[in-house]
Amino acid sequence: MFDMVIDADGKILGRLASYVAKRLLEGKRIAIINAEKAVITGNPNTIKEKYIKRMQIPGRPKPERGMKISRTPDRIVWRTIRGMVPRKKAKGREAMKRLRVFIGVPDELKGVPIQELDEDYTKEKLKPKRGRKIMTVLELSRSLGWRGGE
Repeated sequence: MFDMVIDADGKILGRLASYVAKRLLEGKRIAIINAEKAVITGNPNTIKEKYIKRMQIPGRPKPERGMKISRTPDRIVWRTIRGMVPRKKAKGREAMKRLRVFIGVPDELKGVPIQELDEDYTKEKLKPKRGRKIMTVLELSRSLGWRGGE
């Protein structure tokens, strides 16, 4: 069913997204599991401010409604990957149809071999600076108001 199943646990979101976008454009079908455990590097307050500011952009037809930005962890990861794919072209639209992102591990993907990525994609690769700040996608979702999950 899927050519690759990737576990996002401990992976840096931007690096993971660029890897997945490239493979999607090559024609592979990809499933990402444990999307809520992906890591965003940087100051958590700055990251939250960026997403909150994006949510406050008014919508075009009815500004009082605003933009619809999803707060769930799987959609945050999906949207990050979408930003790296030429979605307005046919090949980009087809590529995004080949992507599935899951919170946790669904039943149909239990026991499926998981594609291991290089150490470059993990948070352990970051240089150990004093006070290195990271934030998981789950923490970001909760700070944006998502009330799902355990």
